[in-house]
Amino acid sequence: MVKLRARCIVVGDAAVGKSALSHMFCSDGSHFQKNYSMTAGVELLVKSVNIPETSDSVELYIFDSAGRETFVGACEKMWGQPSVVCVVFEISSLDSFNSCSRWLERVRAQCNGLQLLGVLVGNKSDLASRREVETAVAQEWAQEQGLQYLETSAKEMESCDAPFLSLAQAFYALYQDRRQMIQRLG
Repeated sequence: MVKLRARCIVVGDAAVGKSALSHMFCSDGSHFQKNYSMTAGVELLVKSVNIPETSDSVELYIFDSAGRETFVGACEKMWGQPSVVCVVFEISSLDSFNSCSRWLERVRAQCNGLQLLGVLVGNKSDLASRREVETAVAQEWAQEQGLQYLETSAKEMESCDAPFLSLAQAFYALYQDRRQMIQRLG
């Protein structure tokens, strides 16, 4: 049995639903905050993800980061070296989507040139009638950045687990690849 630990950095503009998404995942869908307060700094959440068809798991240390510019410097200091990234935008806000490249660049700057696995999450899919970012546009940008694209709605409890499960499985697959490479060298 292997138990891996991964630093998962969750970033995006303020009020895109990063905290709601993180809390819904960690509480198995039982905790949607109706009274919302902006994250100031970084909130650390932890959840273990079992890898299907194995007895292995990945423990995700989720760094839910503030989206306000005034807190970004402090957040970057707390991130350390990330293992995976979850970049979140709101599908009804083109501005939040346009900020994703800046957020991704900030996280990648912490990686010291190491590979960074990630997902792009279009949150608040329950606001589809007010959509400003088309799925195809987001998918194309994510693919260009080497990210997987997913849409979620924390409010409606739709696919909240998907980004984190995907990240855990990708991290585990990378571990397996590196392990095999080392075994071949030895």
